[in-house]
Amino acid sequence: MSRAKTRARISAIFWSARDDVPAYQLAVVVDDEAMKITEVVRGADLLKSTARQLLLIRALGYDAPNYFHCELVRDSAGVRLAKRHDALSLRHLRESGATPEKVLQMVFQ
Repeated sequence: MSRAKTRARISAIFWSARDDVPAYQLAVVVDDEAMKITEVVRGADLLKSTARQLLLIRALGYDAPNYFHCELVRDSAGVRLAKRHDALSLRHLRESGATPEKVLQMVFQ
């Protein structure tokens, strides 16, 4: 992809973003680079964000982390678990004694 096309796509991310959080995409990319993140595991609902972030990563000359998108983890009512809904964190699960096997079972059931 040419530099001009890359710039146009990046501009579209910042000026045409429907989610109203275009600066978030850049912040995530810069933060991941600063923290030397090499693997990212996230829900399948973030595939579009990953594409945007990969474009920014390329434009900034960073090495892209490995991405893994998994099905969303849901509670017994079928509602996705998310920190904004006070869902359990991995830290909480570890502190409460959940084994890695149990967590994997919850994710991949």
